Amino acid sequence: MLNTLIDKREMMFNLVDRLKKEKSIKVKEEHLTSVLFYQTQACHELVVEAFRFEGIEAPVILENIDKNIETHVRESSIEIVLVELNNSKNVSKDMESISHLLPNDASVIVIGSEDAISTIRNLKSMGYYYLFWPITKQELIDFIRSVNDNRKRNSGLGQNRVAKKIAVWGSKGGVGASMLTAEIAFQLTTNKKSTCLLVDHNFSGGNMDILMGLQKFEKRLVQRGSLSGTLDVAFAMSMTKKVNNMLSLLALDSDDLNELELKEYIITLNNELEKQKNFIIEDLSRSANSKQDLRNVAQNSDAMVLVIAPTVASVREAAKVKAQFTNEKSSARFFIVLNYTMVEKNATVTPEEVEKFLRQPIDIICPFEPNSDAITLEGKHLFQQKGEMAKSLHRLVSLLVGEALENDKPSFFTRLKKRAKYD
Repeated sequence: MLNTLIDKREMMFNLVDRLKKEKSIKVKEEHLTSVLFYQTQACHELVVEAFRFEGIEAPVILENIDKNIETHVRESSIEIVLVELNNSKNVSKDMESISHLLPNDASVIVIGSEDAISTIRNLKSMGYYYLFWPITKQELIDFIRSVNDNRKRNSGLGQNRVAKKIAVWGSKGGVGASMLTAEIAFQLTTNKKSTCLLVDHNFSGGNMDILMGLQKFEKRLVQRGSLSGTLDVAFAMSMTKKVNNMLSLLALDSDDLNELELKEYIITLNNELEKQKNFIIEDLSRSANSKQDLRNVAQNSDAMVLVIAPTVASVREAAKVKAQFTNEKSSARFFIVLNYTMVEKNATVTPEEVEKFLRQPIDIICPFEPNSDAITLEGKHLFQQKGEMAKSLHRLVSLLVGEALENDKPSFFTRLKKRAKYD
C-alpha cells in the first residue's frame, strides 16, 4: 500500500515537471523579414492576422506612400516586400513608377484587384509577383512561403530584376555630358533614394572625379588576364569606388589593354553589378565613341540621353547619332537635352532650329550657368541650387524615372523660344 502511494506521488511529480518543461519551451517563430505597404484596412488586417496565426514574424506595416517606401527599404534588410495596389487604376504603371525605390535583392509581391492577363505579364517582366485580391489568409501564407522558397534556391521572378540602364551620350566633346551624368546620379540617389552605379567611359582622362567630389582619386588599374577565374559580384564591387552609401563609380585605366578591350571589360563588370543597383548610368561624353558603342547602347539601355550644345557642329553630329540610333530599332526611350554651355546670345542656333533639323522636340533645355565650375569645386551640386538650371535637372530626372511633369509657369524653354521669334 505504501509503495503504491509512493509510486503515485512520483508519477505526479514527473507529470508536473513535464508540464513545466513544456511551458518553458517557446514556440519557435518562423523568421522572415518583410514589410507591407498597404492602401486598405482590409488588406492590412488580413496580412497581420495571417502572419500571427501561422507564427511568422510580423511584417512592418506602413501606408503605401513613396516617402515610406523610400525610407524603409533603404534603412532595413528586407526579404519580402508586399505592395498593396487595390486602389490603383493602373497596377503596372504604378509599380513602374516606384520600381526605382525597391532594392533588387528583395522579392516583391504586388496585391491588387486588377483582373487582367496583361497585368500579370507586365509585372512578371518587371520581376514582380502578382497576387489577385480578394485572398484568404492561407492563400497569402502559401504564396509567401513559395516566394521565399524561390529566394532560397536563387530562382523565381526576383532574378529578373536588374538595374535600369541610362546612357548619356555627348554629340561631341565639351557639351556637358559628364556634368549631366554626375547630376543625374546624385539626384537619383539623393532625391529618389535609388542606388546607382556611374560608369566612366573616358579611359584617358576626364574630370569625373571633380564632378563627383572625389579627392586624390585614381582610376582602377586593370591588367590583361585579371578577369580569368576571379569574376564574381565581390570582385566587380571591388573595382568600384564608393562615393556614398547609394552611389558608386566605375572608372578604369590600363597599361596593357587598349580602349576596345577596356570597354569589353566594363560590359563584363556591368553584367555582374546590374542586380546590385537600381540604376547604371553611363557617361559616354567622348567624341571618340564608335558605331559599336551606339549599337551597345541601343541594345542594352533602357534610356538614352543625347546631349547637344546650341551650335551647328553639335546639332549636325546629333542628327547622325539620332539616325544611327533609329536604325538600330531600339526599345530604349530617347531624350534630347539642349545644354547651353555658353551665354544664350552667343548660340549659333535656336531651339526651334534644333527641333526642325532633328525632326524631334527637345525634351529639356539647360540654361547657361556661369557659376557651375565654382559650385562644383565647392563640392555642391547644380540640382540643389535655385534657378532654372536646377529646375531643368529636376525635370530631366523626372522624365527618366517616368514621373509626370508639372506644367506650372512658363519654363525657360518657352521663354527662350518666344525670345527667338523676335531676335
